Amino acid sequence: MKPMSASEPKVQSLARELTLQLLYLLDSTNGENVARQMEQVLEMQCENREARELAREYYRGVTDALADIDARITETAVNWQLSRMPYIDRAILRIGAYELLFAHETPPKVAINEAVDLAKRYSTEKSGAFVNGVLDKIYQTHASKV
Repeated sequence: MKPMSASEPKVQSLARELTLQLLYLLDSTNGENVARQMEQVLEMQCENREARELAREYYRGVTDALADIDARITETAVNWQLSRMPYIDRAILRIGAYELLFAHETPPKVAINEAVDLAKRYSTEKSGAFVNGVLDKIYQTHASKV
């Protein structure tokens, strides 16, 4: 693994925000025309080429492993049906779970903290604690064994 430059954490945070938008788009449109819309969103929302590319990578990673990620969220989020979660919370959990389970270059605490920050910024007052609890449990029960 190469050492991170000072700008990389900012690029990664921006990529997570873009990925959140893309996953929201996927959920809210039932996957219709997402590929075309994805490029429009990326071009309109971000000038940073590196962040756009990383967002594409995160998006592909989440969607490629979506069944596994959703299963882990479902078994961890006791008393919560995935389909009844707000789109934003569900998308944030998917990004965080992807990073914990599959993107091993991201330290677990960073993945969880970034997801909590997204929840605090874009969702409800209680979403940060909810996201933290679910992702921490996913890490404790699954990711730490990967």
